[in-house]
Amino acid sequence: MAEEVAVDYSLNNPDTLTKYKVAAQISQKALEFVAGLCIEGAKIVDTCERGDKFLEEEISKVYKGKKIPKGISHPTTVSPSSYVTPYTPLKTDTEEAAVVLKAGEVIKIQLGAQIDGLGAIVCDSIIIPAGKNDGDKIPGRQADLLLATHWANELLLRLMVPPGLVASGTDEEKAKSQAAKPYSQSKITQLLEKVAKSYDCNIVESTTCWLFEHNEIEGKKKIILSSGDGVKGEGLPEVGDVWGVEVGVSLGSGKVKTLSNRPTLHRRTVTKYGLSRPSSRATLNEIVKKFGTFPFSLRQLEDERAAKVGVVEC
Repeated sequence: MAEEVAVDYSLNNPDTLTKYKVAAQISQKALEFVAGLCIEGAKIVDTCERGDKFLEEEISKVYKGKKIPKGISHPTTVSPSSYVTPYTPLKTDTEEAAVVLKAGEVIKIQLGAQIDGLGAIVCDSIIIPAGKNDGDKIPGRQADLLLATHWANELLLRLMVPPGLVASGTDEEKAKSQAAKPYSQSKITQLLEKVAKSYDCNIVESTTCWLFEHNEIEGKKKIILSSGDGVKGEGLPEVGDVWGVEVGVSLGSGKVKTLSNRPTLHRRTVTKYGLSRPSSRATLNEIVKKFGTFPFSLRQLEDERAAKVGVVEC
């Protein structure tokens, strides 16, 4: 019998980087497509479904004829301004299915593709245009929010880079860079809050950046910005890491609260538990087959109503 060869999923393997890039290119293309669908009066659930269909069609075009698993790493979510976590309504919930986008609202779009378990997730915040926009001008406070988010994100990307990675400069400059210590998580939060407050905004409590790994978008390390009570991050970025970077900024206090809505975005963990109901086992089997450990919406399952029952025990 031929021995199974262990695949190197680190960035030392050029194929790994290629798969990440392909997944990212598909995700970015889908993000632009979904952003174009987000207009005043559009139903969020329809927008999400069209985004997922577009993702599936683009994913099917790559790595044809190869035994490489591929699919959606994060379903299309379109979140109104009051939602911190990604929002993707169900068609079987009449009230949620009727939710439409409102002119002037700041919304967050998030989605992603994965190739061979290497997922890329992209996200953007946009303002829903009004039917008659005043010269495409953005009102002051909304402009403050977008600018604060943009510059906080740009700063975070730079703070996450490990010290010593100087592309050019004198030997003295390189030595000085290599001797520097990485920024602590508390220092990162402090600097980001300084940027946000310069626009009279606040960092959203417990916004989290995760280490990405093979078949995993919530790895062993995480950076938690403006962490709440009893919550702290673990580890810092290193050369060769892949991270999902996110910054949440609010015009309000940045404090979060739990809404009463049913969760519609789920992700399978590696926790073992014996399910007793046949409906639960059927739902779990479909989840494992279609999504592995990547996030999914119940609307992506074969029978949404049955999934709403089966997912309870899961």
